[in-house]
Amino acid sequence: MRTLQRYRIFLFTLPAILVIGAFFVYPILLSLRLSFTDFTGVGIPKDVGWKNYERIFTRSRYLDAFTTTIVFTAMVVVVQTALGLFFAALLHRLPAVRNLCRAALFTPAMMSFVIVGYVWQFIYSPFNGGLNSALAAIGLESLQHNWIGDPNTALIAVAFAHIWMFTGYTTAIFLAGYAAIPSDLEEASRLEGASSWQRFRHIEVPLLAPSFTINVMLSTIGTLKTFELPFIMTRGGPDGATRTLSLHIIDSLFGKYKFGFASALSIVMLILVVLVAYVQNRYLRSRENNT
Repeated sequence: MRTLQRYRIFLFTLPAILVIGAFFVYPILLSLRLSFTDFTGVGIPKDVGWKNYERIFTRSRYLDAFTTTIVFTAMVVVVQTALGLFFAALLHRLPAVRNLCRAALFTPAMMSFVIVGYVWQFIYSPFNGGLNSALAAIGLESLQHNWIGDPNTALIAVAFAHIWMFTGYTTAIFLAGYAAIPSDLEEASRLEGASSWQRFRHIEVPLLAPSFTINVMLSTIGTLKTFELPFIMTRGGPDGATRTLSLHIIDSLFGKYKFGFASALSIVMLILVVLVAYVQNRYLRSRENNT
């Protein structure tokens, strides 16, 4: 009987195993194999050993791309999580407008990266762009700037567009966490005379630990891999200020047809994402257990 039950379980999981193997495991193994070759998309790959990896870790532009990717991810995750928590806490206290505002905040996350990229490219335009026009309208012409044309502000500008797009998604996850907080606990804290800030600091934040874990993990993994907004808005410029590791992969693959080198970059990115996700997961899970 147990053998038959195990056989049925295996049959139910077999389609998922086949899909994961065909579309996840096999491509990773193929990329790993190609990363040790000079394959250009045609012909027979020639083994080059660790040459591709040596190039990645000895060329400054690829190391700069690592730094840019990490800085971009850190900005997005910190600000997006903070804003999502702020809006969720605010909407939790305003049930009358919660559904309307939640839908409005979530709308940007349902938009195409292409649309968002071009809209924000226009907003940041130094020639009658929305941001500079707004600054001029309120008498702050001195603050007008070429936002995505200056290496000092380009990465921040792209990060802000990414944050604008996904803050509503983060807010929705925090609101789901708020829904799991027992109403009796909040009512008891009010009867004890706890202020709104005290309830937020000592009750809500600790009980939202699972929501923090989900938000930080999803936003970190998604941002580490992102290439759409930097590609659409700046093409990695100016002067490589927004050139992330993903852009190098796309450029090597479709621009220079260096399939072997692009595979090596992909493997390095995969290891980076897995390591960061593992460390974050260990820390955030331990934080959940301590709250």
